Amino acid sequence: MALKSTAASPDAMPIDHGNPQRSHRSIEIEKAREGFSRGKLELPENVVVSRLDALANWCRKNSLWPMPFATACCGIELMATGASKHDLARFGAEVFRFSPRQCDLMIVAGRVVMKMLPVLQRIWQQMHEPKWCISMGACASTGGVFDTYAVVQGIDRFIPVDMYVPGCPPRPEQLIQAIIDLQDKIQAEGTITGREFDTASRQLRKRALVEAAGPVPLDAARNPVLQRQLASSSGG
Repeated sequence: MALKSTAASPDAMPIDHGNPQRSHRSIEIEKAREGFSRGKLELPENVVVSRLDALANWCRKNSLWPMPFATACCGIELMATGASKHDLARFGAEVFRFSPRQCDLMIVAGRVVMKMLPVLQRIWQQMHEPKWCISMGACASTGGVFDTYAVVQGIDRFIPVDMYVPGCPPRPEQLIQAIIDLQDKIQAEGTITGREFDTASRQLRKRALVEAAGPVPLDAARNPVLQRQLASSSGG
């Protein structure tokens, strides 16, 4: 004959409200029952409730692994950003990997010529999703002073760019600010399934330099050469 256990589970045990020797487990069960009956549940101090997307974005933004694509003087500033003075490790983005299969942030630092463009595109395609791109410097963003047929006039014509860093070359503080802004963007827009990459705005080409439809008025306030020319023309 099988013996049947008569011990009740802790959840089924009656709670004696007048007994000061109640166990901590019983008090927790009582608080949980009262919370459910009132429509809210008080959580312990070491418990945080959040959305799964927000948790994934928090992990992604604090563990960016850059893929450096340095071709010119902007690469020197990129190296300085990862050095001890500026210490990119403070923002969780110091793990530079020269393998695209281990990176999720491409930093294009310097001009890209047409012969180098297929290499850039192949590295970008080999990087796993989710991935982001920073265009560092005027040459990578718009071609800079190299307005020639051999230099790509903006890498965003061929790969999507998330952040643009102006300058020739930009200082390390500018690149750090771009990474901080990218982290805010990841936290605000990212999803665990990557739905933000399927939107139409992500696929459209974003130009860093917008061509003006008409003539652009010149500002002589910070151009001494133009000021002298205007002064001489008005005096003559």
